[in-house]
Amino acid sequence: MKRMKRNSSISEDVQFTFTPLVILELAKDTHKETIEWLVQKIKDRKHLGGTHLSIRPLEDQDGNPNIYLIGASWRRLLLGAESLGFIKEYQDGSMRIFTYHNREDYKHFTDDDSDFLTMAEKQYIIKRELENLRAVNETMVPGHPQAKLYPGKSIIRRLQTSGILIQLYPLHDPAELKKLSSIWYRRVKFSFQPLDEIQKYFGQSIALYFAFLEYFTFALFPMAVIGVPYYIFAWEDYDKYIVFATFNLVWSTIVLEVWKRCCAKLSYKWGTLTMKEEFEEPRPGFHGTLGVNPATGRKEPTYPSYKRQLHIYLVSVPFVCFSLYMCLIVMMIYFQMEEQVSAYDEMAQSMFSSVLLFAPSVIYALVIEIMNRIYRYAAEFLTSWENHRLESTYQNHLVLKVLVFNFINCFASLFYIAFIIQDMKLLRQNLAALLITSQIINQFVESWLPYWLQNRRKKIIKQKLSILSNEKELPLSDQIKLEGNMDAYLGTFDDYLELFQQFGYVSLFSCVYPLAAILAILNNITEVFSDALKMCRVFKRPFSQPAADMGVWLLALETMGVISVMTNCALIGISPQVKGVFHENSIELVLLIVSVEHILLGLKFILAFAISDIPGDIRNQIAKLEFESLEALKHKQIKEADESLTKEQQHAETKTEESKAKKTL
Repeated sequence: MKRMKRNSSISEDVQFTFTPLVILELAKDTHKETIEWLVQKIKDRKHLGGTHLSIRPLEDQDGNPNIYLIGASWRRLLLGAESLGFIKEYQDGSMRIFTYHNREDYKHFTDDDSDFLTMAEKQYIIKRELENLRAVNETMVPGHPQAKLYPGKSIIRRLQTSGILIQLYPLHDPAELKKLSSIWYRRVKFSFQPLDEIQKYFGQSIALYFAFLEYFTFALFPMAVIGVPYYIFAWEDYDKYIVFATFNLVWSTIVLEVWKRCCAKLSYKWGTLTMKEEFEEPRPGFHGTLGVNPATGRKEPTYPSYKRQLHIYLVSVPFVCFSLYMCLIVMMIYFQMEEQVSAYDEMAQSMFSSVLLFAPSVIYALVIEIMNRIYRYAAEFLTSWENHRLESTYQNHLVLKVLVFNFINCFASLFYIAFIIQDMKLLRQNLAALLITSQIINQFVESWLPYWLQNRRKKIIKQKLSILSNEKELPLSDQIKLEGNMDAYLGTFDDYLELFQQFGYVSLFSCVYPLAAILAILNNITEVFSDALKMCRVFKRPFSQPAADMGVWLLALETMGVISVMTNCALIGISPQVKGVFHENSIELVLLIVSVEHILLGLKFILAFAISDIPGDIRNQIAKLEFESLEALKHKQIKEADESLTKEQQHAETKTEESKAKKTL
């Protein structure tokens, strides 16, 4: 962003190159008094209750006059990195918590505004500083008496909830974005993704999603290699799936354990594995009567826990149960359609009736996707209404609601066909319809439709601004207007949910439809390109979010892995080959299958315990750093104790000399 740099000075009397990193947009009708107060708060030093950041209005703007550019000096960014506990590579190759005092001891450090901190990290530092901008003595936002404040209240969050702050987003770097795009998705080639470059530009959370997408795609190859010939040579024999089901058991057990180690290596390299969790602030939507947080001593809204529990158990839980009941009703309607179409095909025996056999499965798959999306909005509304204090608690409750519904909605018919009807031909047909339809809809709704809408919107804005489509580099004001009209990226929730469903289809029932793995691979290859496209071209640049793992999604996938062991054992148990061995003695067969399933689950948990989530060399590095930190703390305490003792001795000697002098007088 060299073109955006201008020389300026800050109160430190140090010349630095101002680079706009974050855009802050206020409402058009914001009072001048409010703007002056906010700008001054952002400029003020930390000990005066400010953020000590640099802020200036956007020049040459025709629309909203209240758009501001925010940046920071190199020293300010380094101090912010220290306060947030960033972990950087030391000269000896180890990863250590960054300290401003020892900054020269870190690799790739220079005294100028260098790449030591990535642009994503700089923008994250500014975001955290703005979020920690708190009211001191103010009781309201100046110029807006309805926007109440109290000591310790986050000013930015109050401005957001009051509608004064329209948006706060990080600015794209056109040069870096072009470079990333060219090596990521613009050239169609079969290669690894540039994960380090993605991490530097978008942050660890998004980079980990793309890392898992890549890992899972490669992990599907063994399934595809076995599945394709298995499908070809046993096409009409729907009952010969016992070998593939056995392989499914092993695959679903080890794939997530290996991922944990890969994830640990990446998060250690990116400095988030040992990064301490920050004290979580109340989420912006949390409301209640004003009280005092006993942990921080700050004033903040309080909300009785019993009210939240009443909301959950008297409204949310019944609603989820009712939604699951509706899923089962729709499923039974689907089976009635299957019976009617099958009866018609037996009577007609025509090409049309043969094609019509696939209609119920396709229609049912479409209905499932529509129900998933409608329920998602309802789940978000209910979870917000429950009024959770923390964002992490809100996300956990939302994920739980969505996963329970999606699991029943997507997989109930498959379980019913497999274990109640026991029709493997219908199971294969239904699984293929669900998998293919969901992949097509997700690709269209999540990537291609937003891309088309954004392109259309961009053309309209360019026409208004009289921008030529072949302009390589836009002026800063035009770039901000284009990015400001983009939709906000809402996080990796939908992307992980799609992978969760895909993992379920592959691990639960792919033994009766071995092409599931190859279809998932083809979808994921296109998913990499479409997701990269929407990150770079469709949505606003999201703020970086430090993450050491996938969070609650890893637990969801592990739960699916346990269910897949039970499902594949049950499928083996109902296979004609196994039934033929036991003949009519079904009790012995059930006991054997249950025993095998328990043994395999036991082996799965033993394997999970035996395979360390963190590789040995990284564990040793972490242990070494912890030991050095404890030793440094011990030496510091000894030094402080010695200094204190020396001062006491000097003070005692001074008193003795004074008393002697008095006696002499």
